[in-house]
This record gives sequence, structure tokens and C-alpha cells, in this order.
Amino acid sequence: MAERIVVDPITRIEGHLRIELETENDKITDAWSETTQYRGIEDICRGRDPRDVWAFVGRICGVCTAVHSIASVHAVEDAIGSRPPEQAQLIRDMVLSSQELHDHVVHFYHLHALDWVNVVAAAEADPKKTVEFAQSIGSKWKLNSEEKFTQVKNTLQEILDSGQLSVFTNGYWEHPDYRLPPEANLMAVSHYLDALQFQRSIIRINTVFGGKTPHPNFLVGGMACSIDTEKSETVNQVQIDKIRQWIEEIHEFVNDCYLPDALAIMGVYKDYFDIGAAAPNFLAVGMAGTAYVGHDLDQPVSLGDDGVRPGVILDGDYSKVHPLDPDLIKEYISSAWFTYEEGNDVGLHPSVGETTANYTGPEPPYEWLAHADDGRYTFSKAPRYDGRPTQVGPISRVLSAYIQGHKRTKELVDSALKKYDIKVSQLNSTAGRTLARAVESVTASEKLRDEIFPKFIDNLRNGDFDVFDKTRWEPSSWPEEADGFAIVEVARGCLSHWVTVKDKKVANYQAVVPTTWLAGGRDPEGNRGPYEESLAGGHPLVDPKQPLEVLRTIHSFDPCMACGVHLLDPEGNEIFQVMTE
Repeated sequence: MAERIVVDPITRIEGHLRIELETENDKITDAWSETTQYRGIEDICRGRDPRDVWAFVGRICGVCTAVHSIASVHAVEDAIGSRPPEQAQLIRDMVLSSQELHDHVVHFYHLHALDWVNVVAAAEADPKKTVEFAQSIGSKWKLNSEEKFTQVKNTLQEILDSGQLSVFTNGYWEHPDYRLPPEANLMAVSHYLDALQFQRSIIRINTVFGGKTPHPNFLVGGMACSIDTEKSETVNQVQIDKIRQWIEEIHEFVNDCYLPDALAIMGVYKDYFDIGAAAPNFLAVGMAGTAYVGHDLDQPVSLGDDGVRPGVILDGDYSKVHPLDPDLIKEYISSAWFTYEEGNDVGLHPSVGETTANYTGPEPPYEWLAHADDGRYTFSKAPRYDGRPTQVGPISRVLSAYIQGHKRTKELVDSALKKYDIKVSQLNSTAGRTLARAVESVTASEKLRDEIFPKFIDNLRNGDFDVFDKTRWEPSSWPEEADGFAIVEVARGCLSHWVTVKDKKVANYQAVVPTTWLAGGRDPEGNRGPYEESLAGGHPLVDPKQPLEVLRTIHSFDPCMACGVHLLDPEGNEIFQVMTE
């Protein structure tokens, strides 16, 4: 007899996600992905000055903030006809790269690695043997030393002796499926701590150009920062030299630490290349950081296209990438707490999308959201490409680049396939998504170091300091009515923003975000979303009280759910409040 299990919340993600499961004989037979917080940013954008919208949509997520703002300014620029200077776009490319690499590193070490690494068992390791283990997996990280590993072991032992696990509290450390030897655990815990320090170097690039993190400043028509190598109050030579140093640190950490760690850990959990497969459809407009504005998919606004064109992989055919047609994107709400004027079983293209909340679920506390009479159980819409549930993210980008023959991606992927003795199709899995994120971190860091930053410097040497197009700043230069959109490849996948401007104000706004592609529920045809599909149909779950296997697979997507929205009146009083019990 099937047993109903609820995992609420899914921990170590950004935002709130609830997973409901049916299991039988230690296997998951069905699953429902439930976003239980309403975002509502699209509604907040309506009626506002389009030049201000980037500041609001940057609050869609508290982690991947800058990427939403960049997608927004691109969409607005498309609508009003603004063309930012090349230097402004290169700065945006650097911000996108740093945000993406920061998110990948933080996700792997601080959110996902603990699904594979037993922190408590690390205290049993021999520091000398840990050095030998790190060398055996090809880790050249400069902090791999007996002294460092001894220090980490002693610190960890003190934490364990205190009875308080600090940041490692609430882990499933007694779960029987932790497989790494003690030395691998100690190495990973040490690298966890190293990554806490290292991630600052990555994100400081955003601070130089944007003034603050996590919400840097942006500007429709360009960037808000000015450049003068001689002045202290602008982006100057001292800061540029620091950025060069930080980029080298990024490249070093990703190549010497992150990739070897990911390869080694996935090698121990090789069976997860056969676990967690989701919809065999993948969408990507290019490699990490690629940005397109409007329907012109011939030339990205970001630096270069690397020979990787926008496209989709369909129905598990890994031999070809089909050209992408943005008009085939539609969002469905048959399982979501929204309503459409045309009817709730139709799909709407995001250019004419609607965001009208219609919560019909039970009042909290509730035991079970799935199987509601109206079939609704989530606040996530269900995006589809040509009617198909579709994956986005590092796995989609890596597969697309691999099939299209991107040299560096092929080198890294082919090496992994040979190492594990697996097929390309097996990358559609929990382990495959985890590995793809590490592979992409290498190619993204190389592009940042070898292409984006040098191009920016070359332009400076040629006297190009222009970062703002003022020709379309004044509303008087805008058309009375216009539509615009932008598609950007960000850490968690393909992100698109769509805007309609009428009478100098935002008339409609839609954001189709990576996690909506992945976390959305069933469509009118009954097709599960990617999260749901990855768990249903035989995914292991040995102990419902320690749902470690579920965390492994859901974390492989790197969920980033809706952040809470707080509405205040002009006097600062809260207009609406959501209580979660």
C-alpha cells in the first residue's frame, strides 16, 4: 500500500519548497512539487516607470539578484530602442559571470555537498592520509596540507564535543548511504570552509561595478558606474587591478578545488547517474552568461556566441539541437493557484501573460495539498516548450554546447564520461546535473579570464570609457506603445523577462524564471514538471524521516524559490502579511 510522505520545507535552498510523495517498498511512485509562497513581483511592476523596474525585479530572489535586474534592463531597452555601449555590456557580462560562479560554488559546497559528505565522520580522518587522498583525485588546491586538515579536524572535534553542530545542525548524519571515506569527508569539510572565504572574491566584482551586494545598481541604457583610471571616486586602475586578481583566484579555485571535488564525489555515488532523470527536453540560449535581446537570435548582446546557438534538445535525442523559437514558450496554470481570463486550461505566451493569484487551497496547517478537488497545489506556473516539460540550467547548457561541438566543453565532458564509463544520456540525472555545474564553472571562469575581462581592458586602452546611452533616457523619446523581452542564461537556467510599455508606464510584466521551468507542477495534459518527474517512478527513499535521497535530487537542480514580498503603504505600514505556521 502506498504511503504518503511530506518533506516541508526542503532545506538548504533559497526560498520555500514543499515536496509531497507517495512511496511503496522504499521507492517513490509519485511526487508533487509545491511552491507555497506567492511572489507577485509582476503585479508590483505594473504602472511604474520602466526605468525603475530593475530595482523591483531584483527582489524576485535574494540570491540571484543581479541577473533579474540585468534581464529587466535588457527587456526595457528592447522596448524603448536603447542600445547600451559595448563597455556597459562587458561590465554586465562580468557581473553575470561573477554572480554565476559565486552561485555555483556556494551551491555545491554549502547547499549540496552535505548530501554526499558526512561532516561528523570527518573527525575520524587522518590528516596525512587526507593530503594523499586530495593528491589522488587531482586536487591541486593550494590549501591542501596536513597542517590545514589537522586544524579543521581539531575545530570540528571541538564542535562535536560541545554538542552543538552549528551550521551542520539538522543533517542526516546517521543515514546509512553516506559512502565517502573519512579522509574524503575531511577534505570536503575543509574545502567547505575555504569556499566560505573564497566566495567573497567572486562577488566583490559586483561591488566594484554596482556599489553593493546583493542588490547592485543598474541603469537602463548602460551602467550606473563611471570609469576613470585616474580618479579615486570612479572605477579606477586600483580597482581594475583587484578585479584581475579576483578573476585569477576564481579560475584557480574552480580548476584546482571545485572540479576535482565534484568528479571524485560523483565517482563514489556513480549510481546517481541512473537516478533522478527528468523530462528529456532541454532548453538553452547558449553558454553561461549568454544574453539575447528581442527576437534577433542571430547575435547575442553578450560577448561572442562561442559557436553555441540557442536551441532545444527534444524527446531524449542527444544527437541534435533544434533551433529555439521563443514563440513556442507558454505557461500553464492548471495545477497552480492562478486564474487566466481566457480559461485556466489554456497556455499563455509570456508576452501576454497574466499574474492573477487565486488561492483555493486549505488554510494552514494542512497535511496534504496534492489531490485537491480542483487539482491545484502550487504557486508555480508550469512553463512548457512546444507543449513539453523542459529542463533548463547547467545541464541544458552543457549538453547543448557538447552536442554543438564546443571544444572545451567536449574535453571536460568526454573525460568524465570515460572516467565513469557512462553515456551522454546518463547526464540527465542527479549526478549529471551536479557534474554539469562543475564543468560549466570551469568554462565560465575561463571565458571571464580569457575573453570578457581582456576585451574590457583593451577597450579602456583604446580610450573607450562610455557606459551609457542617453539617447533613449527621456520618456519623450519612447514610442507610445512597445513590447520588449530578453533571454539570459544565468546560474540556474534560462531566464526571460517580458515587458509591455504603454503611455510611458509598464502595462504588463512577466518573468519566466529557471526554477519555474523546473519546479512547476502538472500541465493540463497531466505531464509532471521536472522536479516531480525526477522523483516519480522508482526513485529511492529508504527512510522517510531522513529523506536524504530526495534532497540529493532536488538539490541537483539548485532550487531558488520565490522570496517573500513585503508591501508597505507610504507611511511604512504593512499592507499585507502572510503567516506561516
